[in-house]
Amino acid sequence: MEEKDKDLGTKGKEDTLKGKLDKTAGKIQSKVGEATGNTEMEAKGKAKEAGGTLRSTAGNAEQKVDHTLDREERRDE
Repeated sequence: MEEKDKDLGTKGKEDTLKGKLDKTAGKIQSKVGEATGNTEMEAKGKAKEAGGTLRSTAGNAEQKVDHTLDREERRDE
């Protein structure tokens, strides 16, 4: 399914999942950087973790908007 064909709820679920994966990967990368004394890797990991949190939050918001729109459409029928 192409990106433009997906509804907001589906995109939201994907963004939530991808955000959680990025957050986890970033946390691991940060810890590896910390353990090895590689400050650049640690910083990149923290940035990836923050980006994952943001993407996950945006995905949750997309799902809530989609749910509200669906509820309004059903009410209008």
